[in-house]
Amino acid sequence: MKTTERDDGDPQNLFENVKKRLCSCSPDLRITPNVEAILKMPVRELHVSLPIRMDDGSIQVFQGFRVQYNDARGPMKGGVRYHPDQTIDTIRGLASIMTWKCALHNLPLGGAKGGIVCNPKKMSKLELERLTREYIQRIYHIIGPDRDTPAPDVYTDAQTMAWMMDEYSKISQKTTFGVTTGKPVALGGSEGRTDATAMGGWYIVREAAREIPLPLPTATAAIQGFGNVGSNAALIGSEQFGCRIVAVSDSTGGVMNPAGLDVRALLAHKQKTGSVREFPGSGPISNRDLLRLPVDILIPAALENVITATNVEAVKAKIVAEFANGPIDSEADSILHKKKILVIPDILCNGGGVIASYFEMVQNYNLDHWEKEEVYRRIEKKMMEAYRAVVELSSPNKVPMRQAAYVIAVARVVEAMRLRGWL
Repeated sequence: MKTTERDDGDPQNLFENVKKRLCSCSPDLRITPNVEAILKMPVRELHVSLPIRMDDGSIQVFQGFRVQYNDARGPMKGGVRYHPDQTIDTIRGLASIMTWKCALHNLPLGGAKGGIVCNPKKMSKLELERLTREYIQRIYHIIGPDRDTPAPDVYTDAQTMAWMMDEYSKISQKTTFGVTTGKPVALGGSEGRTDATAMGGWYIVREAAREIPLPLPTATAAIQGFGNVGSNAALIGSEQFGCRIVAVSDSTGGVMNPAGLDVRALLAHKQKTGSVREFPGSGPISNRDLLRLPVDILIPAALENVITATNVEAVKAKIVAEFANGPIDSEADSILHKKKILVIPDILCNGGGVIASYFEMVQNYNLDHWEKEEVYRRIEKKMMEAYRAVVELSSPNKVPMRQAAYVIAVARVVEAMRLRGWL
């Protein structure tokens, strides 16, 4: 599978980047080296081998992971991604990010992440189902509604979560909807969960744009990544916030139109062809060149480390909103700050997904079901509380929003650890 283009041939280590950001806020919080050492490592990680019979009768063995980073504030929570290029350090980094994200949005949850090294684009639906069920059999003993709740991530979706829930329920011999989130609504899933990450991101972009100020109805945006988050970001940004989406890309390439793309037509084109390429009324653009466009808002919504020291100088956007996890490495981060480009950090910007997952957990616990408008209202309230907290710390101290966000999040985790007697 062709992955997102990067200007550096050697992808940065996401886990090391996250640890650097953790270190940057340690002086502000007066964290001792002993406490910092605890915060830099996951409390538990499980590596599993997954032998699967393929449709042709052969056996392939896949590698799977589940990393549980910190549960001081509550049960673990985090997605499961299927991708051929992921490593254990990627999963560790994502689990760490989820820990700080949950804390920043004041959710009673810790952070976790999982993954399987595979290429889902080259596997049948039956092969993916067998792989998913085998994964749950191997990690069953460390997950559960009051332990660790998986959710969708890259190349996993509501169907994947339904298989996971069903397999867990078979093993436990009782229907347990709450073991996963991001499920189909018919199986205890929440309204609004599918587009919650994109919707939450636009709530934050809206507030940041008011500060600049930047009127969204006249703003231009480019979106790198056109999976669930990126495609919903394009649709919501154009239809609900009035932005002109001038370029989007997926793993195969991109398309652009300075006058604006018809997002609904583009979604239909991708569903029909499997790619955004050759969309009528648009011209081609590479993932690399999309990052260089002189747009008002740049939205990385794909994988980690797409903006690095080797390409950051070419970024011309006024706002870079991290709808993906870890799309900017630590060195590029500081350069963007010096260039006075506003970076909305991932743990703030894309928190809508885990907030909606938390609300799904609450609904499952209570055997309840909320309307979509109620879910959106609650997501917006949570996102605005986190945004105001970050701005109140970053603006008077003239520090990047990411540093302020990490200071808030890490302080909450450390306080929970102290109160529990861990320190």
